[in-house]
Amino acid sequence: MLLLVTRPQPAADITAAALRSRGHDVMLAPVLQVEAVDFELGPGLWSAVLSTSANAFHAIARHQRRAELTGLPAIVAGDRSAEAARALGFRHVIAKDGGVKGLARLAAANLPDRRHPLLYLAGEDRAGDLAADLAAEGFSVETVVVYRAVQASTLPQAVQEAVAAGRVDGVLHFSRRSAEAFLASGKAGGLIDRIRALRHYCMSAQVAEPLRAAGAGSILVAERPDEAAVLGLIDPA
Repeated sequence: MLLLVTRPQPAADITAAALRSRGHDVMLAPVLQVEAVDFELGPGLWSAVLSTSANAFHAIARHQRRAELTGLPAIVAGDRSAEAARALGFRHVIAKDGGVKGLARLAAANLPDRRHPLLYLAGEDRAGDLAADLAAEGFSVETVVVYRAVQASTLPQAVQEAVAAGRVDGVLHFSRRSAEAFLASGKAGGLIDRIRALRHYCMSAQVAEPLRAAGAGSILVAERPDEAAVLGLIDPA
């Protein structure tokens, strides 16, 4: 099958490699570009660093207080975030598979000391309210935005031509915002009817919502919000 991967770099290349190893053809159609933003850190002490995305760790790679941060425990959602944290130098990484849900409970189970706040390295656009979930577990939280995702105006020309020619079999979607951006980019290119006819592989029901609202007829939703489950939709065991 010829599949489109819509997630931003560097995750797009990793997903593409996994698909190619399974025998699929892949075209990259990144509809969001992740970029670091300037940020300030408070002077206080933190008990741990939290993040829901590997993008946060890429964003702090050159920060002057990197050594201070990597000396703290990191509590993260998913294997990719855990890998990025370890690659940056974090030695104590606690990871939860299956997305953000339950991350606050994971912090509560592993951080009995509530004297210092948690440092939440966040994106500019966030699904859910992790800070509120952490507060409900008795933590004070310092949320710092360290990256943002900028939406592309159009799909790459080669992708547009492949979709228009009917050569694309399916599209992988890993976030609600990227699904919305893909629809917007396709509409801008006059391809919305072709896009509705594609098969869409979605990480969660929330990711699938804008595709359903747009009239897409073939939507598959992963049982768990992680990449392995999305790939399992394409190649069931």
